[in-house]
Amino acid sequence: MPASDRPYEPSARPERYAIRVRGHLDDRWASAFDGLTLLREEGGVTLLAGPVADQAALHALLRRIRDLGLPLLSVTPVPSDAGAPPGTPAP
Repeated sequence: MPASDRPYEPSARPERYAIRVRGHLDDRWASAFDGLTLLREEGGVTLLAGPVADQAALHALLRRIRDLGLPLLSVTPVPSDAGAPPGTPAP
């Protein structure tokens, strides 16, 4: 069955996300993003990576990014069997 046809099943484990924003954030911002790992990439991009408890927590993170005026570049779910996104420390 294609993934789009499967019924929603909440995961027992938090899903991991890789969220990229334009601009290099200082490490002191880590606490503002619920302990996600902040990695500064080339080209003035910051990668926020790590587990997010649920959709409500993801939307809260995205609102925080919006409220800070950070340009959102991408939000990518990282399957738990795929490991960490490239350039991030393993969980």
